[in-house]
Amino acid sequence: MSFSEGNLISAREACAGAQQYAELRVSGGGLFWLATAPEDGSVSLWRYDAQRPERLNTGTSIRSRLNGYGGGAYAVTPEFVCWVSEDQCLWSMNLHSGQRHLLVCDPYSTWGGLTPDPLRQRWIAVREKQGKQALMAIDYQGCLSVLNDHFDFYGAPAVSQNGQQIAWTGWFSPYMPWDQSWICLAGLDSVGQPVNLVKAEPPGGGSVQQAQFVAQSLWVVSDHGGWWQPYRVVRQDGDLHWLPALSPNRDHANAPWQLGERHACPLPCGGWARVRYRQGIGELWLEQAGEIKQVASAYTDFRDLVVSGGDLYCVARRPDLSDTILRLNLWAGPRAQPLFRAPAPLAGRNCVWPESIVLPFGGEHRYALQGFVYLPERSEKKPPLILIAHGGPTSAAYAAFNPQVQFWCQRGFAVAEVNYTGSTGFGREFRQALAGQWGKADVADMFRMKDAIVEAGWVDPDRVFIQGRSSGGYTALMAAVVPKEHLRGLASLYGVTDPFTLKAATHRFESGYLDWLLGEPGPEGRYWNARTPARLANQIACPAVFFQGGRDPVVVPEQTLAMVKALEGAGQQVELVWFDEEGHGFRALDSQAEVLDRLCQFYTGLARG
Repeated sequence: MSFSEGNLISAREACAGAQQYAELRVSGGGLFWLATAPEDGSVSLWRYDAQRPERLNTGTSIRSRLNGYGGGAYAVTPEFVCWVSEDQCLWSMNLHSGQRHLLVCDPYSTWGGLTPDPLRQRWIAVREKQGKQALMAIDYQGCLSVLNDHFDFYGAPAVSQNGQQIAWTGWFSPYMPWDQSWICLAGLDSVGQPVNLVKAEPPGGGSVQQAQFVAQSLWVVSDHGGWWQPYRVVRQDGDLHWLPALSPNRDHANAPWQLGERHACPLPCGGWARVRYRQGIGELWLEQAGEIKQVASAYTDFRDLVVSGGDLYCVARRPDLSDTILRLNLWAGPRAQPLFRAPAPLAGRNCVWPESIVLPFGGEHRYALQGFVYLPERSEKKPPLILIAHGGPTSAAYAAFNPQVQFWCQRGFAVAEVNYTGSTGFGREFRQALAGQWGKADVADMFRMKDAIVEAGWVDPDRVFIQGRSSGGYTALMAAVVPKEHLRGLASLYGVTDPFTLKAATHRFESGYLDWLLGEPGPEGRYWNARTPARLANQIACPAVFFQGGRDPVVVPEQTLAMVKALEGAGQQVELVWFDEEGHGFRALDSQAEVLDRLCQFYTGLARG
C-alpha cells in the first residue's frame, strides 16, 4: 500500500510520541507514577485515587542523577511523598494538604533508590557525595544519618513490612551491577541502625538485584544459575542460604542500569506476578494456587509491577501503542484493562509490527542471535535497510512502540534492531560473552543479522545504513571499519569514538566498564588501538553524520569533535549536528525532531544516489 504525503508522520510527531511512564507505586489506596513530557523531557508525578488522575504540584521536574542513569526518584507513604528534584534536592509533600517541604539541598550530592520507612517517619536512599556512595536515612525534618558506606555502589534498599529488617544490594569497582554484586540483610535497632548484618555474594559469584520483602521473607533476583531467576534468601546460623523458586531458564529482569526497578511482585492471596523474557519478548506470568499462566499476551514488555487490593498494575508496552498503565483484576480471569495510555502520534495511521528473527547457533556461531525487523508497507522495489545498534551495550532492543522506527518505515526504509552479543534477556553467559570483545562480537552480529535479512530477499544489499546511540554509536563506527562490508552511510548519536579519552573523562559509575568491554589497554594502549575509531578514520569509507550535545558528561563533546576532525583529515564525507544545551540523550523536542529530519535528509540523499 502507499501513503500520501499528508498521512506521513512528521519528525516532530514521531519525537512527541516518546512519552514514557515509569516507577509505578501504590500507597494508601493511591496509584502513583512518573510521566515524561516529550516537549522538554521534564518528569511529573501523578496520582490516581480510583476516581480521577491528578498531577501533583512538585514545583520542578523530578529526576535522579545517581550513577548518571537514576532510578528510585521518589517514594510514597499514605501521608507523604518524597522526591528528588531536577537540581538533586530532596523534597517532601503532605498528600492531604499539598504543602511542600525542602528536606535536603546539597550541591555536592545526588540521590536515588528512595524507599519509605514509615515506622520511623523517615526515608532511606542512596546518596553519592564527592565520589563516595552511602546508604542514608532522612527523617521527615531532613536530618541525615549514615546506615552503611561499605560498598562503592548501592542498589535500592528494601524495608520489611514490620519495619524490623532492611536489605540492599551493593558492589565494588570496577564491577558493574550485572557482573558481580552482593546482598546484605540486617535487623534495625531501636534507633533505626542496621544490626546483625550478614552479606553474601550469590553462590559461585553472580549478579543479584531487586531485593524485596514478602512479610519477613527476603526475595531477590540472581543470575548465579545462568539466568536472572527468583530466589528466597534465608538467614541461618549466621549465613545466607539461597532457595530457588520454581522458574524456567529465562531472564526474569533486565540489567540494573537504574535503581528500584521491579519485574515481580507478590500477589495478595499467595503466589507471584513475574516478568520473563523469551527471545526478546517480555511475558507476564501469574503463579496462583499451584497454577502458572501467562496473561496480557497482547503486550510485549512489562515493568514496575505493583498490587493494590485485588488488582495488579504495571507499565505495559507493545509495538503499536504508547506506554500503558495496565490494570489486571486478579479475580476476573484476570482481565487486562488499560487504565491510562500516553497519547499516540500514529492515531488513524497504520503501524508496522516487528518480526522477531532468531538465527540459530552452530558452526562458527556459538550463540543464537535475535533481532526485530520492521519492513515498510510501501515499496516499489527492495527497500534500503537501517541497522540499529542499541546503547548500553549491556542493554537490549525491545518490541515496544517506537514512533521513530515507524517514521522510517513510512518513508520506505526497513529497520533492524539487533540484540547482539552482550545484550540482556538471553542469560548470563550470552551477556558476559561481550567481555573483551566489544567492537568485534557486536559488529559481527550486526552483519550476521544484515546478511540473513539480505538473503531472505527483504532489502537492497547495496543500500544498508547503520546507526547507534552512545555505545551503539561505537558499534556503528567499528562496523564501518570492516573492509569487506560496504555500508552506504553511518550515523553516530553521541557515540563513543575514543575509549582512551573516554576512560579518563567518564563518570565514576562506568569508570571500570571499558576495561571489561575491551580488555586491558596494554602498554601505551596497544591493545585498544585496533578498536579506537578515532585512530581508524582513514579506514571508514562511507559518509558519516554525527550528533552531539555540548553538555554531555558521559561521551564528552571532545570525543565527537576529534572524530569529525580525523574524518575530515582523511578526506571523508562527514557532517556534524551540534546542540549546545543538550547532554547525553537529547531531551528537547526541537532537538529530537531536528535529529530525525537531518537523518532523513542524510539517508534519503544517499539511498537515491
